Amino acid sequence: MTRQDLSLSIRINLGHGGRFGPGKASLLAAIDEAGSISKAASGLGMSYPRALKLIEDMNRDFAEPLVKSTHGGTERGGSEVTETGHQVLALYHSVNEASLSSSMTALKKLMALERDD
Repeated sequence: MTRQDLSLSIRINLGHGGRFGPGKASLLAAIDEAGSISKAASGLGMSYPRALKLIEDMNRDFAEPLVKSTHGGTERGGSEVTETGHQVLALYHSVNEASLSSSMTALKKLMALERDD
């Protein structure tokens, strides 16, 4: 069994009742890459209204917005992950990596009990 066989999904419960987990992290990364909420949502197989709801939640849950959008016009609209958004995403990945590293022994034992198909 290699480390690539193991995965861990962390969902962080924030102080004011919000949550940040793999779905929001994936959406942030996709927006950062695509520069567009609709393109990011489509790439993730997520509806545009669902993506907007997640962005509203993220922007409400942190002291500064994680995503900023500009509306269309001559320059066309778009969205970008803010510096705070980049920090949150990096910290989230750091928490995941540290959790995986510290849980490796237990995860290997758990996976040894998994059904073989």
